[in-house]
Amino acid sequence: MLEILHREKDGIEVIDLNGSLTFGQEDLDFRNDLERLPAAGKTGLLLNLSGLSQLDATGIATILFIDGNVRKAGGRLAVFNTNPSHIALLLEARLETSLDVFATEREALQSFFPNQNIQPFDVLKFVHSAKLRGLTTAASRRGPSA
Repeated sequence: MLEILHREKDGIEVIDLNGSLTFGQEDLDFRNDLERLPAAGKTGLLLNLSGLSQLDATGIATILFIDGNVRKAGGRLAVFNTNPSHIALLLEARLETSLDVFATEREALQSFFPNQNIQPFDVLKFVHSAKLRGLTTAASRRGPSA
């Protein structure tokens, strides 16, 4: 089950996800819920993944689909509060640079405003840190593709 909670902060729509974003009804509900936002003029979106216990390739594809819709409407989507399994999935799918990922809500929110010196989540730093802790992902064990 996926719970989708909406709130607004400084004119940006913040979506808190709790539960699973996987193939099936959760994915469809999420897509239907967020597809309406750009048409309603809400083109600045933040996705909070801290409460997301499960995420699969279909969930990632849906986030990318929503990101594309928001960009077509002239807006932007940013993701924050990812956990190591979310990042590992992005790495395995080779999508780590496809989304704007931030460590905290504050950093993600500030990225929407000009003249803010906010650094996006550094995926390479995360992978290096994971290797040092022995938490290598399948993607990092495979090495670069030929």
